[in-house]
Amino acid sequence: MQELRLSRKTALAEGACVTVPPSKSLSNRALLMAALGRGECLVRNVLKSDDTERMLEALTALGVTLTRLEDGAVMVHGQGGLFKASKPLTLDLGNAGTAMRPLCAALAFSEGTFTLTGEARMLERPIGPLTEALKELGASIEYLNNDGFPPLKIRGACPHSHSVHISGSTSSQFVTALLMTGPLLEGGLEIRVQGDLISKPYVDLTLSLMQRFGAKVSREGYVRFNVEGTGYVNPKEITVEGDASSASYFLALGALLGSLTVKGLGRNSVQGDVHFAGVLKKMGADITLHGESIEVKKSALKGIDIDMNDMPDAAMTLIPLALFTDGPVTVRNVASWRVKETDRLSALATEMAKLGVKVEQGADYLSVDGSVRNAVTPVFATYNDHRMAMCLSLIAADREVVIEDPDCCRKTFPGYFDIFDALTR
Repeated sequence: MQELRLSRKTALAEGACVTVPPSKSLSNRALLMAALGRGECLVRNVLKSDDTERMLEALTALGVTLTRLEDGAVMVHGQGGLFKASKPLTLDLGNAGTAMRPLCAALAFSEGTFTLTGEARMLERPIGPLTEALKELGASIEYLNNDGFPPLKIRGACPHSHSVHISGSTSSQFVTALLMTGPLLEGGLEIRVQGDLISKPYVDLTLSLMQRFGAKVSREGYVRFNVEGTGYVNPKEITVEGDASSASYFLALGALLGSLTVKGLGRNSVQGDVHFAGVLKKMGADITLHGESIEVKKSALKGIDIDMNDMPDAAMTLIPLALFTDGPVTVRNVASWRVKETDRLSALATEMAKLGVKVEQGADYLSVDGSVRNAVTPVFATYNDHRMAMCLSLIAADREVVIEDPDCCRKTFPGYFDIFDALTR
């Protein structure tokens, strides 16, 4: 297995500045909506990564005409409704949840027979709450291996109902998938969420983008959504903003090592993870938000005990900061970590323990006290999880580290370690 050795980093390069890559969540949502919409849409600043590649491959296989431009934009020729496949199709979606979940919902009511599969970890990630909700609407979905998990065989059907219940406790992507499909159903869709919906800002992001594509949705908080069956009308063009989750690593790096400007998003961002900057500010970081950028400067950091249910991806970035804070760092209400690219709760607990720090893990929380530590050079496993690799890179501000399989970052951030190295010294 390939390894990357990072020397101890003591400062940032003078005038350090980074433009974060485009948002994965926005890229895949925009590509799918544009494919299903009426008219052409130029989607600018599409993320180049494994996850978006899986979406683009799937859309091409489904008959959507895509033109990739040299500047990273994609011209999408919308087909004005749900998919129509004349022969059975198998779509391999890798480990891209932002492709698997919404495509599952859209294909459930498209014409054709579809098999959705992916890499080994995707086949361990639950999809049952979504597929059972789709069955409630009349979908024909078969589990080909284990109940509640991919791979799936979908035989396109017409919905016999326009109202559905779904649990909000496992993944907001299930609600997003239903929301994105709602405008394409004649008669629309009423979605009623049972229990407390996790990762609410991702649903807000979905709704904001749907509005850009002409969809009409009314809501009662996060309990009930009414989606009108008006379809999507493509804007002539749309630009994907920088990824707020990816920005979190650089914001933390600036708070630890110097002065850094993060470009590509700011206070105008539609992504919930942009509020990670506010969490750092609570910890004592010197943060300034501008319209399209964020400035951060090195400062003494305090420990924190915080509910991060709304920002589970960015929440991971807090854990390594326990080595640099004046008290423990405790992240709560992140049970969703267990069904991500790996079981992130267990994985982070295991890797942080290599530093000799005190680690406490619960069903939905992780706490790290870095006041006592060892002096070893850790070899960090990354579990084929891009966020494990990127958040653990921050430990290099304390000591030399070795990162296994750094190329796992290609899922959302190819070139992360090249940028990390160029920014630090």
